[in-house]
Amino acid sequence: MSLTVAELLARKADVLGLTLLTRESTTDREITTDEVLSPGLVLAGFTQRFTHIRPQVIGETELAYLRSLPAETSREAVERFLSYDIPVVFITKGLEPPPGMVERANERGIPVISTRQKTGEFYGAIKAFLESQFAPSTFLHGSLADVYGVGLLFMGRSGIGKSECVLDLVERGHRLVADDQVHVTRRSGGILIGRGNAVLGFHMEIRGVGIIDIQSLFGIRAVRLQKRIEVVVRLEDWDESTPTERVGLDEERTSILDIEIPLVRVPLNPGKNITVIAEVVAMNHLQKFAGGHAAEQFNARLIERMRTKAETETYLEEDYE
Repeated sequence: MSLTVAELLARKADVLGLTLLTRESTTDREITTDEVLSPGLVLAGFTQRFTHIRPQVIGETELAYLRSLPAETSREAVERFLSYDIPVVFITKGLEPPPGMVERANERGIPVISTRQKTGEFYGAIKAFLESQFAPSTFLHGSLADVYGVGLLFMGRSGIGKSECVLDLVERGHRLVADDQVHVTRRSGGILIGRGNAVLGFHMEIRGVGIIDIQSLFGIRAVRLQKRIEVVVRLEDWDESTPTERVGLDEERTSILDIEIPLVRVPLNPGKNITVIAEVVAMNHLQKFAGGHAAEQFNARLIERMRTKAETETYLEEDYE
């Protein structure tokens, strides 16, 4: 994956206050990583551990250091820095670049960009943007809803009722994120973010009715642009021969983009209120985060009850009075 500097400028120039200082032709350079670096010791001559494939950010500290050097030493430091194939150099706070940097960067075809933002603010903004660009992603067939603040991804065969379930949840006050196609992105920290297809928007296909617009029908509060995926709810056809989890001690998990999240299988049969079950799945997930695991607590009470009963029976058996 890569992103050209020209694409970066086209998308973020206004937001980040970016101004190209070198020639337009230098923007053909490609950014291939979401890591951003400060040259640091490279300007002082230590280059053994310099990761030059990362975008470089020069702030007030680096510029003050270069200004403190004799003119010839400063030019040598800039020359050494730009001798590497750097994808792009950012200079923060709208400061003037060191003497000779723009000229040498033009010769090397390295874009130099000025930003009005402070160094810390710019690091956070550019890092977030690059992470979103280079994050692993995939498309999944399913429906994503925000239920009590928990992202539930409904999956299952075509026609099993995923959209109808989410429609019922929306009618009960929950929120639609995406239907039919869910674009899933893996963010740092093992977080999965799901959002809808830009073309489909908040439209939903209901068999027998057709295409409906959830936002138009239920209002802006019924939808959201993206949501963290926390639980996969797989809707399955009822099959008596297939074992079904009855207690909840053996929690099943599934993997999306190499991130494991809980999986709840819900077999469907006539009369089952899948909407209420979905709400319970969300509340149960929240309860586990709060330290309450109903199945484990029930199992612990049952074991304690059996132990107490066994001790009582032993006492009575040994009592000969």
